[in-house]
Amino acid sequence: MFFIRLQEKNLKISRDTALTLFTFFSFVVAFYILGYWLIFRMGQATPLMLSVGLATIVTCVIRKRSLASLGWQWGEWKFQWMSYLIPFSIAFSAYLIVWFVGFGDFYNAEFLLKQKENYNLTHWSDTSILLFHIVLVATISFVVSLPSVLGEELGWRGLLVPELSKFMSFTGVALVSGLVWSVWHWPLMIKGLYGNDVTPLYYQLFFFTLFITSTGVIMAYLRLKTGSLWTAVIYHASSNVFIQKIFTPITVQNTESSWYIDEFGAIIALTACCVAIYFWKKGVAEFAVAKT
Repeated sequence: MFFIRLQEKNLKISRDTALTLFTFFSFVVAFYILGYWLIFRMGQATPLMLSVGLATIVTCVIRKRSLASLGWQWGEWKFQWMSYLIPFSIAFSAYLIVWFVGFGDFYNAEFLLKQKENYNLTHWSDTSILLFHIVLVATISFVVSLPSVLGEELGWRGLLVPELSKFMSFTGVALVSGLVWSVWHWPLMIKGLYGNDVTPLYYQLFFFTLFITSTGVIMAYLRLKTGSLWTAVIYHASSNVFIQKIFTPITVQNTESSWYIDEFGAIIALTACCVAIYFWKKGVAEFAVAKT
């Protein structure tokens, strides 16, 4: 009798999860179209990022899910610091390789000159303005980016990862959530709104997908380990600001650079993949396989 009830309960959970995921993805697609249109109206990607959060909230309302289930608890500070420092370490390590091998050079004097003018600190030395810029990006720019990043992460790590974990192993959760997140960016890359103008599209799609999926593995581990959505928000924001606002612009690019730097190049993708393998092994060892 108990076994029959357990089977019925598991079947209910499986059906509930399937309906929730179907509802979520349906609204993600619908709101993606709206967000894509708003990119041209507003000249920025924030509406597209927030569209995922809106899809999540609507899904929770329709499926009668509590918004509290998305993982608002803060968790242990050490995991939040890990979420902030891991993407910095990946970017720093990747760009050290880029600079050492010669796929790009440190540092871009023109970029620093522009920052001096932007900050109205033209009398400062290059070293001083670089350190000042890093501090501002690592603090103020990071905080300013949190709302739009939260919009995305409500969906990917707030709802999707926990739902997938109900019937998938950690390997499945990490790879599926990471791949979904990657594919979500593809239309922008295919239309030429995101990426570079040097390397072939297939090359950019491959290494971008490798980078984002690897990142998704790490973020899935932190989300399931802590139960906190904030690990994903912090990780995502940290990765964005350090790559896009510090390491890529400070690099002097040559004819080969686009093949190796940024989110569309090989070096940072392979570096992130190595780190992801470590967290994948931890996840496989620590999280039991959920069965329906």
